[in-house]
Order: sequence, then structure tokens, then C-alpha cells
Amino acid sequence: MNALRLKRALIGPVLLGLLLLLVGTAALPAQTNNSNLSLNIGLNGLNQPVDVDGAMKVLAVMTLLTLAPSIVLLMTCFTRIVIVLSFVRSALSLQGAPSNQILIGLSLFLTFFIMAPVWEKIDQEALEPYRAHHIDSQEALKRAAGPIRTFMLKQARPKDVELFAALAQLGPTPPDKLPLKVVIPGFIISELRTAFQMGFLLFLPFILIDLIVATVLMSMGMMMMPPMTISLPLKILLFVLVDGWHLVVSSIIQSFAT
Repeated sequence: MNALRLKRALIGPVLLGLLLLLVGTAALPAQTNNSNLSLNIGLNGLNQPVDVDGAMKVLAVMTLLTLAPSIVLLMTCFTRIVIVLSFVRSALSLQGAPSNQILIGLSLFLTFFIMAPVWEKIDQEALEPYRAHHIDSQEALKRAAGPIRTFMLKQARPKDVELFAALAQLGPTPPDKLPLKVVIPGFIISELRTAFQMGFLLFLPFILIDLIVATVLMSMGMMMMPPMTISLPLKILLFVLVDGWHLVVSSIIQSFAT
């Protein structure tokens, strides 16, 4: 009965749409007899040359739009933040709390906070002159790359940047002249290394709790009880007592100040 009622409810809008379409197509020839509007339906369009170059440009633009979020996130502090927060959840032996959406959302807001000076500098040096038509798009992109390059070089290890500079067969180049194809992968590798170092330091106190709980249970002869049953509440209690989220977030922010 519900399906029948739904069909009856949809018949009216569908018929109305078809009626408007028929009326519009019937009135179209009378209004456009003197215009150059033409519509070809069939195989006549196959004889026309195909704009392969335009199709490739559209495909390239769509590909860039798809990859743009990932590229932008890799060029900011998002990578380090989300990895460290994931390590915190793993160290607490929590599988779904906090959820991935919460971790990613917190990482995004912390990224906006840390990268705010860089965005402001890009807006002042590149976007405002471009909106005022003082510079063209190429010059705007060149100026916008400067603050991003400075930020990434400040956080990246010279060893990692030199690796990709050597692979790209670049000679002695000043830092402000390094291409982004060299700076970006060096920055990403450095961020992964720093995030794993911070994650290891976060794991240490919780590993000690696991060892202590497992040793106590073994000494008491309670070998059948999983140590996780006792250690998990103790980990959460320790994390709450030391104000863990405040310490973790402040440590992440301060790591980018150096």
C-alpha cells in the first residue's frame, strides 16, 4: 500500500514535468526561426573534428581537483598532527574512541590555527595584489609558494631536503630558490619521522602500566585474567589526571614553533 501511494504521489509531478517539456518544445520553433540555434541528434557529429586537447585539459583539471585536498594537507602540519593523535588513541588501547571523524576534525582545526600566519602572509603578498589586478596569475602563484616553502623548509630536516635535491641533480641552490618538487617530499619525510618520535614518547608511560599490571597479575597467580582488563582503566585514569589532551595538543603546537 505504501508503494502504491508513493507511485500515485509521483505521477502528478512527473506528468507536470512532461507537459511543460512538451509545451516548451512546441513553442521553441516559433520563437527561434530567425536565430542560429541548431540541435543535431544522431551520427552527424561524428564527422566533426574532436577537440582532444580540450578533453585532456578537462581531465587534467578534474584530476587536480580530486588530488588537491591531499596535496594541500601534505604541505601543511596536518600530517604530523593526525599521526600523533592516532598514536595517542593506540597507546590508550582504544579502538574507536575518539572516532576517526573527531581526530580528523581536531587535526584540521589545529592545522588552521598553526597555519594561520602563513595564510595571512599569502593573502597579503599574493591574493590581494591579484584581486587588485596588480599581478597576473603566474606571479600570484610564485608569490604564494614563498611562505609555504619557508614553512616547510623550517620544519624539514636538511638531510631529507638534500636527498631529493641530489636525486633531482640540482647543484648548489639557495633555500629560497629550491623547487617545490624537492621541498615537498623532504618535508613529508621529516614530518613522518617527527610524528613517529612523538608517538614513541607517548607510548612509554602506557607500556610501563601494561608491564606493571602483567607482572602483578602473574605474581598473584591470576594468569587467566587478561592484563588489558586492569590496565585499560588505569591508562584512562592516568591520562585524565595529567590532563593528557592539553599536554598533547600543547606539545604539538610548540613543536612547530621551533
